[in-house]
Amino acid sequence: MPKMKAVRGDRVVRGGPLAQDILSEDQVKESSRQKVRKRREGDDEFVESDLTKKILTEARKQQLELEEEHGMGQPKQSQDGHAGHSKGKKIFFTQRDDDDDEITEDDHRAASAEGMLGIVDVDPDEERAFEAFMARKGHRTLADIIQSKLTEKKTEIESVMSDGQGAGIQDLPQEVVRMYSSVRDILKSYRSGKLPIAFKTLPVMEQWEQCLYITRPDQWSAAAMNAASRIFSSNLPGVLAQRFYSLFLLPRIRDDIAEYKRLNFHLMQSLKRALFKTSAFFKGIVFALIESGDCTLREALIISSIIREHSIPVGHAGAAIDRICQLDYTGASSIFLRTLLDKKYALSYSVVDAVCDHFLRFMRDERQMPVLWHQALLTFAQRYKGDLYQGQKDELYKLMGKHFHPEITPEVRRELDSHVSTRQATRMEMN
Repeated sequence: MPKMKAVRGDRVVRGGPLAQDILSEDQVKESSRQKVRKRREGDDEFVESDLTKKILTEARKQQLELEEEHGMGQPKQSQDGHAGHSKGKKIFFTQRDDDDDEITEDDHRAASAEGMLGIVDVDPDEERAFEAFMARKGHRTLADIIQSKLTEKKTEIESVMSDGQGAGIQDLPQEVVRMYSSVRDILKSYRSGKLPIAFKTLPVMEQWEQCLYITRPDQWSAAAMNAASRIFSSNLPGVLAQRFYSLFLLPRIRDDIAEYKRLNFHLMQSLKRALFKTSAFFKGIVFALIESGDCTLREALIISSIIREHSIPVGHAGAAIDRICQLDYTGASSIFLRTLLDKKYALSYSVVDAVCDHFLRFMRDERQMPVLWHQALLTFAQRYKGDLYQGQKDELYKLMGKHFHPEITPEVRRELDSHVSTRQATRMEMN
């Protein structure tokens, strides 16, 4: 059907072929209109390139001066080539939003100085008092754990084969061993990007733990551990995720803190991803760290910062507080207990009673308690003084008479005296 006539002004124009109209519409036609941009008064001309370099250089100098003035600069190198340390140690770790980007060692140092997530001053005297409550079991690195597991597995296979019962052991095929050995080489230098499919499918395999030992997690890059934590925390059930945290993630984190006195950015992200499985996080990392008996002050402060900065379901928080109160006391117990109490959850009376009994057990302890213990007691009195019976307060008064701190204990007494117990008032109303 021919195209209808169109009227343009006084002329009647018949439409042309469709292909010609489409081509004509795609072409850009010149316009006779000329745009004149009026310049406002006071507008500056473009800055010349030489002047731009000078401005940036001066701005960089001012930034470095401000960093040195506020104590944020990098430590100066001593004559022996090692970084000098001040008397007061500092723990810091970095946070960046682009966790998928590649972060080099220079970027990590820059992020440590400029993008600080938190700085914690560690008093050497308090650190020595903290170490007095360690069980001294001896710290095992991730490499030691993996090597012992491989040796144990090899010994088990050899003993079973010697007994003629080799059919009962489901050993991995040689093709699988070679495949995950090649994955190991990739994870050593992994920075960002896609991971091998064989590694992503590990959580659905029955022998995922044995395959994981073949990849040697102690030799992974920090970015590879971050990616592995994301995969395993998302796909493994709670019990198996707890096993991954306690066997692989926690030893790697402790190794990094022990070597560098701070936590790598990617490993910090791994802890945040581990919190996705809250129950597994507490059982596989927090409780395991307390039960180890050799948790350092630095490790406890860094890991507790994850709990402080992120929301935790009140049910998990109450169960964690109750469990910490039942464990044998170490200095790390006071740090995690204080962090959880300071989140101001509406805890049940049974959990409050468990915390009160935890402190009252120290009536029979003749040791001098560290400042962290007194701080945890003060936090407990500040947050939950209204949930205590008068009898419990009287017992706490006796406890403070035995374990006294000149600055903190008077504050605890003032908190307990300044509030009438809610539980006591409820009982009085019922009577």
